[in-house]
Amino acid sequence: MFRGITKRWLINTFGVVLAIIILLVVCLSVTVHSLSYSTVENTLTTRSQELNAVFPDYISASTTDFVDAATAYASSFAYKDEMEIQVINSSGRIVQTSTGFTDGDASNMPDYREALSAADGKGKFSGKLSSGENVMAITRVIKNDGADVLGAVRYVSSLRNADSRTFIYTLLASIVGLIIIAVVALSGNYFIRSIVKPVRAMSDTSKRIAQGDFSAKIDKMYDDEIGDLCDSINDMAAELDASEKLKNDFISRVSHELRTPLTAIKGWAETMQSGVPDRITLAKGMSVIVKESSRLTSLVEELLDFSKLQSGRLTMQMERMDILAEIDEAVYMLRERALSEGKHLLYDDPEEMPIIYGDHNRLKQVFLNVIDNALKYTPEGGMIGVQVYRDYRENTVKVVVADNGCGINPEDLPKVKDKFYKANQKINGSGIGLAVADEIIKMHKGTLEIESSPEVGTTVTITLPIYNEAAILDSDESIEEALPSEVELPPKT
Repeated sequence: MFRGITKRWLINTFGVVLAIIILLVVCLSVTVHSLSYSTVENTLTTRSQELNAVFPDYISASTTDFVDAATAYASSFAYKDEMEIQVINSSGRIVQTSTGFTDGDASNMPDYREALSAADGKGKFSGKLSSGENVMAITRVIKNDGADVLGAVRYVSSLRNADSRTFIYTLLASIVGLIIIAVVALSGNYFIRSIVKPVRAMSDTSKRIAQGDFSAKIDKMYDDEIGDLCDSINDMAAELDASEKLKNDFISRVSHELRTPLTAIKGWAETMQSGVPDRITLAKGMSVIVKESSRLTSLVEELLDFSKLQSGRLTMQMERMDILAEIDEAVYMLRERALSEGKHLLYDDPEEMPIIYGDHNRLKQVFLNVIDNALKYTPEGGMIGVQVYRDYRENTVKVVVADNGCGINPEDLPKVKDKFYKANQKINGSGIGLAVADEIIKMHKGTLEIESSPEVGTTVTITLPIYNEAAILDSDESIEEALPSEVELPPKT
């Protein structure tokens, strides 16, 4: 019935409160009981001290004189309503009481026996009589100058009022304690329900999300930490839903990207298998097979790199390298493609650049990816410019790839480096190339920044730190003269 948070609250909070209240009630009961009994004892002790005036200096000469004096004292006792006085002779018999009744033998009374053996002649008893009444008694023994026992005077008071007082206070404390417990239980129950109910709702919703129902939402009932947690789970579900859609789109795109070259390869292979084609057809078919195989290989390598990136197994073979060699090779590899597509690939080749520290294969992969993207999104007749220069202010090397293609919408620009994201669905591509390129540049302690305007073009700036500061230009060359001009693109055709 009680589990989880409710059980812990019952044990930790309610249990502690209950224990404290019980302890307070018990302490109060014991304190009242002790104070009430102490009051009765003090009263009896005060009354017994009157014997000092009744029997001055304890010089009574005989038992008879004692009994006469004690009887007169008992008869005129002014506090008969509060207590009873019993006069006991030297033989231990009760010979007179303040109530007028004489009753039996006092030798079996504990307080009387204690008084006989005590050096100060005093004894006390607290307990029940044979009648069942709870009483307290104090006995004073009177001796003469010869230390002979002349008799004793016993003061007896009922403890009924003291017990009643203790019971009433204990009852009142118990009632107050029960009220406090009830209030704590009600408020605690409301508080626990205000936590348990949303938590159970969050648990149910989380199970639905775990099963793939990303449309599941939690109603926010409180504007507090629980409410913030509800918002976080709802945001998580929305993000997972968006990621799931991106993943599904990615799988669909990759499937299409894989199927297209495979279809072309299979088609031309079947064509050549059906009969011996002429030389022109054979050359064309082999060209398609080689081209589509390269495209397929590139896509598979990109997927493998992305898998390594996701699992943290993407490693770099870092060494001192000439960045211009890799950019030159990347431009050379894509120049023929640009010409075949009727696009202009311009490269401002500097004479030299400082040495950087990096993985030349991975950096060439980044340059190929960025220039390839520029070619994809630039229409026929468009231009792509590649520029490399040294930034003396930041002591870095910058590689700028600019095009006058279709550009990127402002709402898509912050997401283009996210995995699976693809701003333009009409262009072939997996949507993971920039994510891999950005991670590679980060592993080189550099940055990959993208600026773009729709129907104007896109500029990608790759910044890499210089490895050796000794490779800077001569100190007499001014920084302003060393900075190259921006790449000027022709108007869009």
